[in-house]
Amino acid sequence: MFVKVNKCLFNTPKIKLFPNSNLNIKVFHNHNLHSFSINQRLNKLNLSNLSKNKKYTLLQTSNLILNQNFRSFFSTNILDISEGLTQEQKEYQQVAKEFAEKEMLPFAEKWDSEQIFPIETLRKLAQLGFAGIYCSPEYGTGLQRIDAAIIFEALSTACVSTTAYLSIHNMVAWAIDTFGNNQQKELWLPKLISMENFASYCLTEPGSGSDAASLRTTAKREGDYYILNGEKAFISGGGESNIYLVMCRTGGADTKGISAIIVDKNNAPGLTFGKKEKKLGWNSQPTRAVIFQDCKVPASNLLGELGGGFKIAMKALDGGRINIAACSLGAAQACLIASKDHVNVRKQFGETISSFQNTQFKIATMATNLIASRNLVRNAAQKLDAKDPNASIYCAMAKQFATDHCFDICNDALQLFGGYGYLKDYPIERYLRDARVHQILEGTNEVMKIIISRNILK
Repeated sequence: MFVKVNKCLFNTPKIKLFPNSNLNIKVFHNHNLHSFSINQRLNKLNLSNLSKNKKYTLLQTSNLILNQNFRSFFSTNILDISEGLTQEQKEYQQVAKEFAEKEMLPFAEKWDSEQIFPIETLRKLAQLGFAGIYCSPEYGTGLQRIDAAIIFEALSTACVSTTAYLSIHNMVAWAIDTFGNNQQKELWLPKLISMENFASYCLTEPGSGSDAASLRTTAKREGDYYILNGEKAFISGGGESNIYLVMCRTGGADTKGISAIIVDKNNAPGLTFGKKEKKLGWNSQPTRAVIFQDCKVPASNLLGELGGGFKIAMKALDGGRINIAACSLGAAQACLIASKDHVNVRKQFGETISSFQNTQFKIATMATNLIASRNLVRNAAQKLDAKDPNASIYCAMAKQFATDHCFDICNDALQLFGGYGYLKDYPIERYLRDARVHQILEGTNEVMKIIISRNILK
């Protein structure tokens, strides 16, 4: 008999409690609620009235103290992700944590397997102020980049993919808030901050990925309009989003010929979308090509100065790199905590595998790399908040180091779980799939190394 608890399979006779603890469990199956209560004197649950070999989903627990527990993301030891935070930051983190546990974690597997874009969940996040975290208080929440990193990490312990989309939406809202005129802010920001409208960032093209300055999408001025022609690739939210921040060529072949134009799906004849891409991860957000065929956009949609688009794109990516790195932190945190719990109960050769030195060394390396990554990300966020002249370099360092090492942590966690880690009954493989793309987007990690080395060697 097995019970499926938070996507973990537990052989029920082996569920253990710490001394002097009690456990109340409610499970839901085929629209029926089943309740059980045990204490430390019992060595197994009595599930005789449930069908054998069925999987049940945990609905509610009281004093939950299972050795294997995927929701213990927030530890009280060295793995405590609130370490070093101010009381106010801890409060933001707690709000995000509670939302992640209640509104995201129970559904993340379904969103992934059925490729569901959780619109209503995102709008609930907006009600918490998480759709314009570092937009000015006039329109958004008015927090700092460091606060956003803390929030995105906490949310990503439940669902990396959904949080990553939220971070992209925040990036577009910030760009409009920072570079837009009053008319543009009043027109677009209220609905973006409430997530009545969704936003996408359009830089990458089929022929220009790492070489972003070589983009070929054009915008030609004709009277009171710009006429856009070209194609953007791998756009998160493509087809579903309402607002697209598009980098396009309005001038010469250099970076000064690039401008940023806001394209509103409801007022852009000639805007179409490619097929929904089938992806390894990030399945809770759609990805499509965004296609412009004589797409007519009001000239008033130009964001910032003519020819200032590349500057806007790069400044947006500085924050985007921190955000994506923070999402990787959440995935790694979840996988490390799950690994810690697993190795303490999994037995081979008559011993828990946590007693093997190889396991101990692996856990130590995973924890060290996670904490080093977190410190780099938070330091980079603080540099960006402080407008440090080298902030872009710190962002590149944080993005490269954190996304590389956090993916390795997810991969090492899968290895520690063995064959179970490869099963979709456990969330390890989902965290791994979702985190893999972070080494590619917002500038590949190879490009991050170029940015870093150029600064050092100049």
